[in-house]
Amino acid sequence: MNSVARTIGAFGIVFGLPVLIYAFTFLCNDVTGCPAPSLLHPSTLTLDRLKEEVAWPEGGIRAFYDTEVTLWVLSYYLLSLVLYVVLPGQVADGTELACGGKLRYKFNAFSTAVLILSGLAVGTYFHGADFVVWTFLWDNYLQVITANLIIASTIAIFVYANSFSVPAPGQPNPQLRQLAPGGYSGNVLYDFFIGRELNPRISLPIPFVSEESRTIDIKVWCELRPGLLGWIILNLSNMAHQYKTYGYITDSIVLSTAFQAFYVLDGLYMEPAIMTTMDVIMDGFGYMLSFGDMVWVPFIYNFQTRYLAVFPHELGLRGIALVLAVTAAGYMIFRGANNQKDRFRTNPNDPRVAHIKYIQTATGSKLMTSGWWGYARHINYFGDWLMSWSYSLPTGIAGYAIIESVSPSTGELQKQAVQLPETRGWGMIFTYFFLIYFGVLLIHREQRDEEKCKKKYGKDWDRYTSLVRSRIIPGIY
Repeated sequence: MNSVARTIGAFGIVFGLPVLIYAFTFLCNDVTGCPAPSLLHPSTLTLDRLKEEVAWPEGGIRAFYDTEVTLWVLSYYLLSLVLYVVLPGQVADGTELACGGKLRYKFNAFSTAVLILSGLAVGTYFHGADFVVWTFLWDNYLQVITANLIIASTIAIFVYANSFSVPAPGQPNPQLRQLAPGGYSGNVLYDFFIGRELNPRISLPIPFVSEESRTIDIKVWCELRPGLLGWIILNLSNMAHQYKTYGYITDSIVLSTAFQAFYVLDGLYMEPAIMTTMDVIMDGFGYMLSFGDMVWVPFIYNFQTRYLAVFPHELGLRGIALVLAVTAAGYMIFRGANNQKDRFRTNPNDPRVAHIKYIQTATGSKLMTSGWWGYARHINYFGDWLMSWSYSLPTGIAGYAIIESVSPSTGELQKQAVQLPETRGWGMIFTYFFLIYFGVLLIHREQRDEEKCKKKYGKDWDRYTSLVRSRIIPGIY
């Protein structure tokens, strides 16, 4: 990829994706419908009318930011950081680094999540759907997005600037710092986006705690903590809003929330497995991962339950069975493949992987050619994508309009989300966007993985791909 293409791509993502998140928030709303009515009738579309339909704030873009909201969001990050430091956790070595040696990691993301979610459960028990966390997130959703965007951008700027202090090869390097392959092209915008340093870390000046507890691996911490758990917290806020609005909870929002929560908690429980992923081994930490972890994941991935909070769709037994079947198949592939890879890399003599066939590469690595990884070179991506269907399927053939009517009993004006023939299906642009995007993301990631592996293994990779021909979907792609 040439420098111009890299610059255009990085610019488009750095500035374009935040706009997309804001657009989703406005164009699929609880004021006029999903999508906003004028979008279905372009001949009547005017900027002033669209602003009215999407409840554009009177203060304009300045209303996107609120200092108090930002401070509360920062307090959530601080809580996550404090719990990382004070809670006990498993300590383990990462993989061998190119600069020599192994970094040490502390893992307690699961216990951190359990403690925070337990606190939220207690608050909900006493206050129900009016619990302040749930109402705060729904009422200040726009400002919460902005707060996370500011935090993610600040972290990305910090790690980029700090990456220029990485010791040159041959110089003393007790902290085992190194630049990421492909992260120092010389193109400032691209390097800021993709990440220059492989494993940026900070050491907190906290006495009386172990080195592992006060050392924060920024990439691993961001990938597994505030954003992932924030995704689930936003889903729970959406569920509370549905109950507060309608007085009941639908099977669709329960199912979507449950599957997404299971995905997150399973990943946090299996936290040590992250050490063998391409994100940790090969990718630098820059704006791409910072924004992705703390803005894109929580605010795009929660959109299905946000939609269902306004339009309470019921699945029924047949719909539930379909979602369960797709999810079970995806999880079996995803978790089975990742567990097999992790066990094979950490202990190839483990009886559960001792039967696996492989080829030995000149670099000393072993590439599996049987088991899950004999079906496709990135079979875990296929399982991951299948599981993502369970997030969107509960929204059905999405789309609704907000209809105003007068209550016959109270005489008060009330609003109701109704699916009209003209809106049916158009809401899928929003609720199924994640599924399409995630598929494209996995293909892009697979192509980057293939390129890196080709450079690393050379002719051994050609021999491997001749044995394992499929990339993601066995026999198809």
